[in-house]
Amino acid sequence: MKILFCVEFYYPSIGGAQEVVRQIAERMASYGHDVSVATTRIATRRSSNHNGVAVIEFSVSGNHVRGLQGEVDRYRDFLSKSKFDIVMFYAAQQWTFDAAWPIMPLLSGCKVMVPCGYSNLFEAAYETYFKELPAVLKRMDATVYHAKTYRDVEFGKLHHLGNEVFIPNGADMAEFLVAKDAHFRRSISADASTLVLLTVGTMTGMKGHSEMVQAFAMVDFGERKSVLILNGNNTEIDGRRGTMPTLFLALLREYGLRYACRHIAKSFLRRCNLRVVKATTIQDWADRINLEQGNTKRVIVTNFPRSRLIQAYLNADLFVFASNIEYSPLVLFEACAAGLAFLSVPVGNAAEIAEWTSGGEICEAPVDKRGYTFVSPEVLRRRIEEIGGDADKLARLGQNGLAAVRERYNWDAIARTYENLFDRLVVASRCRSTGKAAAG
Repeated sequence: MKILFCVEFYYPSIGGAQEVVRQIAERMASYGHDVSVATTRIATRRSSNHNGVAVIEFSVSGNHVRGLQGEVDRYRDFLSKSKFDIVMFYAAQQWTFDAAWPIMPLLSGCKVMVPCGYSNLFEAAYETYFKELPAVLKRMDATVYHAKTYRDVEFGKLHHLGNEVFIPNGADMAEFLVAKDAHFRRSISADASTLVLLTVGTMTGMKGHSEMVQAFAMVDFGERKSVLILNGNNTEIDGRRGTMPTLFLALLREYGLRYACRHIAKSFLRRCNLRVVKATTIQDWADRINLEQGNTKRVIVTNFPRSRLIQAYLNADLFVFASNIEYSPLVLFEACAAGLAFLSVPVGNAAEIAEWTSGGEICEAPVDKRGYTFVSPEVLRRRIEEIGGDADKLARLGQNGLAAVRERYNWDAIARTYENLFDRLVVASRCRSTGKAAAG
């Protein structure tokens, strides 16, 4: 098959969408398919082919709501004139999908859409977008959901799309089949008895790092020492890293106008030393804990290279996830692949992942009317103490999660599921074409 994946960003860019598409695309190429990716041009990309996948770049940005800028006509011309058996769009509300709306009837191959949760479904600015979206989705040959009960699934049912397919996310077991580095704990000044907590996510201000570090400040393990590793890309919302415009655009793209404006305003006020904002930055919390509780607790704010992050997963005792907005978080599957128990707020389909894998537990937290999850640090503190102090439970959850990923939630199994779906769609399309030709 000749397959095209359309995704806003791709390797070497780092992120959930990038990782899902890379894992599937590279495996499809290894199976002998002709695989390409259409994506945004980035300066750090050094090659137009990565692990057998052709990368076709376009200088385009924006979406249907914010407006499309750049080589939009070139992209549309490429889509309409190229002959692919499968064209898969990964995520709504981003340019590779939205720019294709007017030319969907011109695409030659079967069309597959992965909505990725519709993060802006309840934002007023996107009201018209979601009124127009069902007509576009009805042109898809399949809509793939990573969850069984989430708002993108309910949206599809509400509009009677009738082309839904469930395919979960997972982890790359090969990454985690490495020896545990006996020196890792020593490198973070932790011994065998130290409780090591890990959380992973880009530091945008919406991944729960603030709630996590506040909960850790209150947690009490008696005389037992503990370390919290906050790992994430260095785009912390306090503005000390990166430029304000770059950060604003990143937040706007992922979370919508309201939340982008709110967080940038807080960042600006902190820069101006205006103490009307009560919350301190993540690094401020970390510094305070290290200074005041350094004999028993330490916080490490870092952005480990991937190989070292894998070792953090393998050497930690508990993965804690307090993100405010997600779809189907890969980090929970990665924790399972490392045999690491997780505690997560009910963000995205985290509750489903806990049920499917039996690898973690859910910490209660309210979800607001726009779908954002905000856990109380006090509630999170209590649950960390409960699960973190139960070594038998941590071991049992870790074993369950590892078994689940080995059996089902790994990219090798998942890629074959996509391949089977693509095969069925192509065969059905050819049968329809043959029938039309015979009728003619």
